[in-house]
Amino acid sequence: MKRKEFIKTTALATAAMVIPVGSLFAGHRESKLSIGIIGVGLRGQSHLDLLLRRKDVDVTAICDVDDRMLTMSRTIITKSGKKMPQVYTGNDYAWRTMLEKEKLDGVVIATPWEWHKPMIIGSLEAGVKYVGTEVVLGITLQDHWDVVKAAEKYNGHVMMLENVCYRRDVMAVLNMVRQGLFGELVHLQGGYQHDLRNVKFNDGVNAIGHGVEFGPKAFSEARWRTNHSVHRNGDLYPTHGIGPIAHYINVNRGNRFLSLCSFSSKSRGLHDYIVKMAGENTPNAKVRFKLGDVVTTSIDCANGETILLQHDTNLPRPYSLGFRVQGTDGIWMDVNKGIYIEGKSQKAHQWDDAQAWLDKYDHPLWQRWSKDTEGAGHGGMDFFVIHAFVESIKRNQPTPIDVYDSAAWSAITPLSEQSIELGNETVEFPDFTGGQWMYRTPVFALNNEF
Repeated sequence: MKRKEFIKTTALATAAMVIPVGSLFAGHRESKLSIGIIGVGLRGQSHLDLLLRRKDVDVTAICDVDDRMLTMSRTIITKSGKKMPQVYTGNDYAWRTMLEKEKLDGVVIATPWEWHKPMIIGSLEAGVKYVGTEVVLGITLQDHWDVVKAAEKYNGHVMMLENVCYRRDVMAVLNMVRQGLFGELVHLQGGYQHDLRNVKFNDGVNAIGHGVEFGPKAFSEARWRTNHSVHRNGDLYPTHGIGPIAHYINVNRGNRFLSLCSFSSKSRGLHDYIVKMAGENTPNAKVRFKLGDVVTTSIDCANGETILLQHDTNLPRPYSLGFRVQGTDGIWMDVNKGIYIEGKSQKAHQWDDAQAWLDKYDHPLWQRWSKDTEGAGHGGMDFFVIHAFVESIKRNQPTPIDVYDSAAWSAITPLSEQSIELGNETVEFPDFTGGQWMYRTPVFALNNEF
């Protein structure tokens, strides 16, 4: 039996076992939510600001080990006019005390990557039903399985706060995909192509872009993020690219990733940056970075699509996530801001300016909430990711990006490391859904509320 026939037959046979969605969830919650934040560095402060703006949320607890960041957060809270939350600090495990003492409806995690897994699982074990976490879920592949199993065990919801899924052009293209403008999708591309040298080296004293410090003496992300470039070689930040792509081709919801193969270029960019900024005699000029300057990953999918991802953060370049959505009827590429739809574009074999298409197919979520996005980070898309997390809690519904999505996107990192370590060998992609991808249906951005 062909796969599509099998899925159709099995779905019909099991239809009687499916519980109507409306019977699973309670109605809209009217009381304010109690939210705690673990990690109020610069990224956590962005989430804090958005949560403080909401009338349906009380930020009742925050946790961090950095006094400077806590001081900055207190200033944000004071300016908001909201009540000062309980502050937990003093040691690396103050977050555990927070989870023990506070009764929280949701937790937002914005800490260094290596802390995400224990904090997610710790929140679930403490009875928190909704956990929103910054990229990524964990470091190793086992970390990802541990988070999935914990979410299943405690009947919790884990949402990766991947904001690019809500970027306005990305969502307009999603609208076009769902209306069939590109025909059947065949090939997709994306990535994290962003010069982050001034993030990876920042001493908090010199002007941004001129510090070459990282580690304990550095400022903000440079204290921890750069060390991953010293010791690891793989696609360290895949979710900005793969998140939108996964929604375009319904990964985990009728489709899935099958296998992955990664290649890494030589490593030159970070060393050259240090030498240019501070000279060959500065101590960090002796550091040898393992991360290749450009990491390229190819993925094949159950429904026959191919995906190309690139991680490129250590060389001088303008920002671009490199999206390409290509189907039997047309193509979108964000690098040249072009769209071509066969038989509908102005001229054959010539790009249309994408903006007219994006305006025409502006996603209903952006049409409804665009005014509310004003002042939100990253061009407004940060509003949507927090909005979706909060609204899911209020309605007692699954988050639109769930633990299986989060695990599949985030697992690209350890899998790419494995592939490169094995000499660019193709490695199998795990199915975190346990076969349920064949029966799950798309949910992302189909509710015009969130």
